[in-house]
Amino acid sequence: MTGLPATTILVVDDRAPKRYLLKNWLTRAGFAVHEAVDGHDALEKVQQRPYDMIVLDIKLPDMSGLEVCQRIKADPATTSTPVVHVSAHAVDAADRTLGLVGGADAYLVEPIDPHELVATVQAVLRYYQARRKAERLANGLAGLAETTLAVTMARDFTELLSQAAAGAARLFGTPAAVATEADTGWALALADTSGDVTVTGWEPPAEDVPVGSYRLTGRAAHWQLPAGWADTGSVTVTTARFRAARPSLYLFTGEVADEEHTGLLTQLTQALGAAAEAQRAQDQDHQIAIMLQRSLLPRHLPTVDRIGLAVRYEPASPQAEIGGDFYELSVLDDKLLIAIGDVVGHSLHAATVMAEIRHALRAYAIEGHTPGRIVSLIDELMVRLLPGEMATLCLLTLDPRTGHARLANAGHLPPLLIVDGKVSEIWHRAPLLGINHPRSEDLEFVIPEGGTLLLYTDGLIERRDITVRDGIADLSRIAGTVDDDLDVYCDRLLQQLTNPPHADDVAVVAVRRL
Repeated sequence: MTGLPATTILVVDDRAPKRYLLKNWLTRAGFAVHEAVDGHDALEKVQQRPYDMIVLDIKLPDMSGLEVCQRIKADPATTSTPVVHVSAHAVDAADRTLGLVGGADAYLVEPIDPHELVATVQAVLRYYQARRKAERLANGLAGLAETTLAVTMARDFTELLSQAAAGAARLFGTPAAVATEADTGWALALADTSGDVTVTGWEPPAEDVPVGSYRLTGRAAHWQLPAGWADTGSVTVTTARFRAARPSLYLFTGEVADEEHTGLLTQLTQALGAAAEAQRAQDQDHQIAIMLQRSLLPRHLPTVDRIGLAVRYEPASPQAEIGGDFYELSVLDDKLLIAIGDVVGHSLHAATVMAEIRHALRAYAIEGHTPGRIVSLIDELMVRLLPGEMATLCLLTLDPRTGHARLANAGHLPPLLIVDGKVSEIWHRAPLLGINHPRSEDLEFVIPEGGTLLLYTDGLIERRDITVRDGIADLSRIAGTVDDDLDVYCDRLLQQLTNPPHADDVAVVAVRRL
């Protein structure tokens, strides 16, 4: 009969002649057989090294074989070790039932036929090998899903490569590396089996990588991997490339162990390649959206006597959707028109709604309407032509000579007036645009000489761990000290209150009366 080479079996019996027979039959079948003389000896041996199977007599001098089996099955380290009971005494159905319920995988009654013994051992081993293969496959698929999710949620290429390399190292139990071309050039992330990841620059070999997914084995030095990788000799390289115009993605691991390893390797590489393509597409779409939004904002600040101006616009980070923040600064007759607003929502659509509102604002302002009337007209326009859309808007006109300001606010955050280090919130409560609700009269106030008015969108003050009220309070503490250079002032506010990458657009307008 043909056994399974390198399969080790522990025979447990206190009788030497019986151990001899069992060992002889199993050895002739191709198994490597070890012996134990009683229950304690068996338990000690299974703690010292793993066995593929245990052939266990029921009647032992120090404890029952049933108890030995129960202890083996109760230990997480040995619970998956199959046990076959043999007995010359406990031979009736109740005894066999008790043994199987206690965790044994088979129960043989003496006298034992050697062919039946070997066939039983082989059958039990086949079942356990199939179960272990299924468990390995399930664990591999779970690891594949976990890694795929992590790279899909990555915020940028550095995080994508790091998550991919770490996931591959966990999945295959070997050091792993992932490389592709990012926005700043080729990058390589290397992960060891402990989970530590380093990201470096990299240059791929000169040969062209075909479209599709391919696997090959080569020397680490050929792929210009770090010196530590060269010590491992051969590496398995899997590539994914979806279009000829796109750069390929490379996944490096140790040599392929088996067919399961190969299948998981191919699936992981394809998933990583798809994630890299999605990241590239997202980055490109975001850049297009930013270009569109920037093209809709004022390109130059007006020059106004007795007035200093500074603005800042920081778009949301690539992993966040583009928003609808906007501002307007223009001179109409002898007045300075100042506006800042934010369309509700985050998408390219929000940016287009923002453009319509800004153009309407400029048109109504040219007609000579007051801030409150302009806000009402825009509100009516949105209700009729942009139903369902909403936006906030803070709009004012400023006479540079007298500092007289007339303000209308539609649900936007209050501007801050800073005079001699004292900060005042200019509240003018009114509903958002787009809901057709009555509005209060314009608010009138004066910006004295040397005073600074600060307008901003919620991206400057909103954070997940604080309320909007706390965010305004934080801004007020920092904004009280106004730098001589308003550009420096705006930069400092952004630096101290925001932490790139930005989850939302940020717009800031600073106006100083000289």
